[in-house]
Amino acid sequence: MKPLSSIFFTLISVSLGLLFTSALSFNTFQFGGVSILFFVTLYIFILQWIIFIPAYVKQTEHYFDLTGSMTYITSILLVTFFSQNIDLRDILISSLIIVWASRLGLFLSKRVANAGEDTRFIHIKPNFFQFLMTWTIQGLWVLMTAGMAFAALSSKNKLGLDLFAAAGALIWLIGFVIEVISDKQKTKFKNNPSNEGRFIKEGLWSWSRHPNYFGEIVLWIGIAVIAYPVIEGWQYFALLSPIFVIFLLTKVSGINLLERQGMKRWGHEEDYLNYLKRTSSLIPLPPKS
Repeated sequence: MKPLSSIFFTLISVSLGLLFTSALSFNTFQFGGVSILFFVTLYIFILQWIIFIPAYVKQTEHYFDLTGSMTYITSILLVTFFSQNIDLRDILISSLIIVWASRLGLFLSKRVANAGEDTRFIHIKPNFFQFLMTWTIQGLWVLMTAGMAFAALSSKNKLGLDLFAAAGALIWLIGFVIEVISDKQKTKFKNNPSNEGRFIKEGLWSWSRHPNYFGEIVLWIGIAVIAYPVIEGWQYFALLSPIFVIFLLTKVSGINLLERQGMKRWGHEEDYLNYLKRTSSLIPLPPKS
C-alpha cells in the first residue's frame, strides 16, 4: 500500500472514531464541559501510537494483540473512573469486558510468541505508514466494538439490573464459553505433532469453520443487550457496535482472510473441500450429510 493511501486511511479511522464518539456523547457525564468519551477516544488512539513506536523500531507485532486487550481494559476503567455515578449494570458490563479482554489478549499473545510471528504482518511491518495505519485501525476497532459499553457507562441514565441485564449476561456467557472452548480445541490440535500441516475439523470445528468468531459475535451482542435500556437519542448509533463486529469478522479481517489462506494451503485436498461443503461457515450447525 502506498504511503498516501495509508495516511488517508489513518486519518479516516480517526475521523470516524471522533464522529462515532460525538453520537455516543449524548447525555453523558462531562469533564471540563466536554463529554468524557472524547478523552477516552483520544486515549485509545494515542495509546496505539505510543506502543507503535517500539513495535516499528523492533519490527515486531508481538505487542499488537496485547495492546488491543490492554486498551479495552484501561479504556473501560477510564470511563468508569470519570463517570460520576456507577451502578450494578455498569459493574456488570465492565467486569464482562475485562474478563473477555484479559483472557483473549493473553491467549493471542502466547499464540504469536509460540508461532514466532504473525503472518498477517510480514509485509506490513517494514512500511512505516501502513504499520501505523494498522495500529490506528485497532484503536477504531476497540472504540467501535465497545461502543455500547462506553455509551452505557458514561450515560447519566441509570437503571437497576433487569431482564435485559440478565438476558444479556446469559448471551455473553454463551458466546464466551464457545470462544474459549474453540480456542482450546484448536490449540490442543495444533500442539499435537501428528497434526502438523493439517486443518482442524474436530469438536466445535466440526459444526462451524469459525466457532471462535461466532462466540465473539455472540458475547458482544450480549453486551449490547445489557447496555440497551440506558442509552437514548444519538446514542442509538452505538447499536452499530455488534454490527461492526459481525462485518469485520465475516467480511474483512476474519473469515474471508482465513478462508483464502485455507484454500491456498489445502484447496487441492478433497478432504478440505468436502469440509467446506459440509460445515457451516459461522453458526454452529450439524454437518451436512
